[in-house]
Amino acid sequence: KTLRIILMTLLWVFVAAFIVYFNGRAEVHRASTTIHSLDINIVDSTREEMLITSQTIERWIQQNKIATVGVPVNELDLAAIENMIRANGFIRRVNAYVTYDGELRIDVSQRRPMLRLMADGYDSYITADGFIFPAPRMSAVYVPVVTGPYAPPVPANFTGRLEDYIQSRIAESEAKILELQHEKVPLFKREKEIKDSVRAVSRMLVAKKGLLSRKGLFESHDEYDKRRQAKLRERADLRQKYSYWNRQNEYEIEKVSARQDAERDKQKKLLKRYEDLSKLINFVKYIENDSFWRAEIVQIVASTMSSGDLELELIPRTGRHTVLFGQVDDVEEKLDKLLAFYQKGLTNIGWDEFRTISIKYKGQVVCTR
Repeated sequence: KTLRIILMTLLWVFVAAFIVYFNGRAEVHRASTTIHSLDINIVDSTREEMLITSQTIERWIQQNKIATVGVPVNELDLAAIENMIRANGFIRRVNAYVTYDGELRIDVSQRRPMLRLMADGYDSYITADGFIFPAPRMSAVYVPVVTGPYAPPVPANFTGRLEDYIQSRIAESEAKILELQHEKVPLFKREKEIKDSVRAVSRMLVAKKGLLSRKGLFESHDEYDKRRQAKLRERADLRQKYSYWNRQNEYEIEKVSARQDAERDKQKKLLKRYEDLSKLINFVKYIENDSFWRAEIVQIVASTMSSGDLELELIPRTGRHTVLFGQVDDVEEKLDKLLAFYQKGLTNIGWDEFRTISIKYKGQVVCTR
């Protein structure tokens, strides 16, 4: 048993010495080795579809004045390189590392867009999981294009997850509502003070007839009536004053409540716009998963109506008509109805017969020439 303990101790000492030795050798090697070349690999791009090129990433490194070739390995800031590249929203993953012989390799994975939004100052890609980022210059990705007078619930040039942005805006709004509620606290205190004062006025009574201390005589009826009338006037004046103060205080409370209601209304509108955009993304997913519609629909025109609802128009590849889709509901039912009309109607009377085909209404296809 003693021998076994000694052997195990020697083994662990050897392992520790081995690690220290080779760690030292690695440090010496890194200090004496310089970066001799740079290799950038876009791991998921094709010739037909790409958001970024290796030349663009190399240009970013130069623009950010990050030294690479000729720099000792132990002085190279790999984290800075990764963070700089990752800061661009269309980059999904980046891994920078140095080979043993001193080659700097950067593997980059780009996001996969689901649709391109080009409406009212927006030129952004949106992924299937709801990540939005500005379209890079010279990008070439074949995805459905959404145009028209439609404003998404995020600012132009926004980069990030749509859900995260909406949640942050809702949290900011809730914080503002809470802050406004704190503004009501002194108003509620004042309201209580006014009510207490009104109750105190109600308890104000006219003293009974008695001796007039200044004369040593009993108070006459006229004197008592005069005193009683003065007390009633005093009570009436106080009630009127407190009633005015109460109305003013209620008005101030209502103003704060109106600001809170306005914030809640903003939240509802923001969530409605987010819901509409989510429906639009799901609509494009449905289109992309259907081989016929993926080939047939070449453009989607989105419009925000005066009611606040999102409505779509579809530009098909075949024919010269526009499909009025309406709100983004009952997608499968509407497209099945349109397909049936294509097969049983347009194939017989001609694809260029109508200017618009509306499938907005349930169980109907309405055409205009």
